[in-house]
Amino acid sequence: MIIEERSYVCYPGKTTDFLQIYQDGCLEIQTQILGCFIGMWETDIGGELSEVVHMWGYKNMQDRDRRRARLFKNKTFIANATPLLECIMTMKNRILLPASFSPLGGSKPYKGEGALRVKNQL
Repeated sequence: MIIEERSYVCYPGKTTDFLQIYQDGCLEIQTQILGCFIGMWETDIGGELSEVVHMWGYKNMQDRDRRRARLFKNKTFIANATPLLECIMTMKNRILLPASFSPLGGSKPYKGEGALRVKNQL
């Protein structure tokens, strides 16, 4: 399993607009096509302000590439996502690989007290 972390720094005052546009027009389509939506967060204290971070899980890079290619062929998604660009100042993306003991995607996940309990959706 790999996790894609995508982060966007919004222009001041545009984070709420970004989240509303995303929820109303993009989330459902992305979830149907990309599959494993892990979550979306916005910054509150410290670090980069007005930042939105979301994560998606994939079996591997080939799975990610195939699903994202399909997403960007979806005309409704493109139309719904275009207004987001007016909210975004910067974008970052990175691929995270799980440690063997990671509760999410690890080959030997830690299951002790306090470990995240996750149903594998991949």
